[in-house]
Amino acid sequence: MTDLPIQKVLKKPDVAGRMVKWAVKLSEFDIRYEPRGPIKGQVFADFVVELSSGDAPPEGSVFRWVLSVDGSSNQQGSGARVILEGPNGVLIEQSLRFAFKANNNQAEYEALIAGMLLAKEIGARRLTAKTDSLLVTGQVTGEFQAKDPQMAAYLEYVRTLKVSFIAFELIHVPREQNAKVDLLAKLASSGKGEGRGPSSRRH
Repeated sequence: MTDLPIQKVLKKPDVAGRMVKWAVKLSEFDIRYEPRGPIKGQVFADFVVELSSGDAPPEGSVFRWVLSVDGSSNQQGSGARVILEGPNGVLIEQSLRFAFKANNNQAEYEALIAGMLLAKEIGARRLTAKTDSLLVTGQVTGEFQAKDPQMAAYLEYVRTLKVSFIAFELIHVPREQNAKVDLLAKLASSGKGEGRGPSSRRH
């Protein structure tokens, strides 16, 4: 499984030198070349295995994951940044650049939904999400009404995702407390953060 053009290189009619030797050697085997495709599933599978190999939490307790999200929209485009903090100092960061036009409120919802999907995929059961969007927080908590059809659709999807968790809460934080996520979201929306997928690291 590879996205590299190995098959084309080895089967070119003008292959010469060392490549000829490799082509001859490999021709003895029944080798099929297939596109690697999305690697996100394998990344998260490996990550879950890594988590499960550590110390298990006390019986009856479930670790609460902390999600920080921010969306950004400008003339260059729109994007989002997601930071998910888990047990044993695990930190997962995901940068997103949207291939569609989105205003700031839509980008904020996209960031929240992406973070909730990420948390769901790795098996988080209790989640506290933080955003500097007062509108999104107010709509999700029921303090504000979502009168715009698009905002209402986003809100409905968030409510659908909420049932995936034993406990979920969304907290509004001042922008200065969300500075790191805000900066990275702006980089993603400008295209400078494009190409960076999910990553994880331990502190």
